[in-house]
Amino acid sequence: MPVLPGAEPYRHDGGPVGVVLCHGFTGAPQSLRPWAEHHAAHGLTVSLPLLPGHGTSWEDMQVTGWQDWYAEVDRELRLLRERCARVFVAGLSMGGALALRLAARHGEKVDGVVVVNPANKVHGLSAYALPVARHLVRTTRGIASDIAKEGASELGYDRVPLHAAHSLRNFFRLVDGELPQVTQPLLLLRSARDHVVPAADSARVLSRVSSIDVTEVVLEHSYHVATLDHDADRIFEESLAFIGRLAPSVGKEGTAAVG
Repeated sequence: MPVLPGAEPYRHDGGPVGVVLCHGFTGAPQSLRPWAEHHAAHGLTVSLPLLPGHGTSWEDMQVTGWQDWYAEVDRELRLLRERCARVFVAGLSMGGALALRLAARHGEKVDGVVVVNPANKVHGLSAYALPVARHLVRTTRGIASDIAKEGASELGYDRVPLHAAHSLRNFFRLVDGELPQVTQPLLLLRSARDHVVPAADSARVLSRVSSIDVTEVVLEHSYHVATLDHDADRIFEESLAFIGRLAPSVGKEGTAAVG
């Protein structure tokens, strides 16, 4: 299947500080493209991959699982480490869980973590029904475009394939067990009103990681896809300042590129 317009991966070769951005479940790089471009404009080397099974059709996603999605961001991190002195990981929703696992698994090779409305669990009775329901029903309604900003929309599937959702549930359990291995500085931004991922998921992440340097920011004017919502600029600025604090060279290359 051809990639949907706007769902293409994004890469930018910048300076010695890099960041891997991970998009969410059933979403696409489109949801993080403005964030990626903002960091690129300030001199960072940026990788925003398209996760397998995403950005085409839900039928493609039905035959993929968390191992495929994680392998893609793991590969991008390894590539960035080959050319960057400092590397950060960031993500939205499921992408936040992917970023946290990268941090847990790669240790000192990851210099910091930024997550926006990170997902940690599949909630409700549907989670318990998934192991059986996925063999009886192929899909359920989609979760894309939970955005408060009028006129903004997320490029995502209008259906959630249940085989993939079952894999996601297993992935969340795995990541939850690995959260104590996350020791890097952490910036967590969460929306006060999120109709996809409850605040309990962010609280769980904060309570489980071993990071000492932790910052939580509450986004008052956005829903789940905050990177396309009213608080998008704040996310971009807070994350750039976070990375710049830990890697002071950030911004110096971008001044020449933008100016």
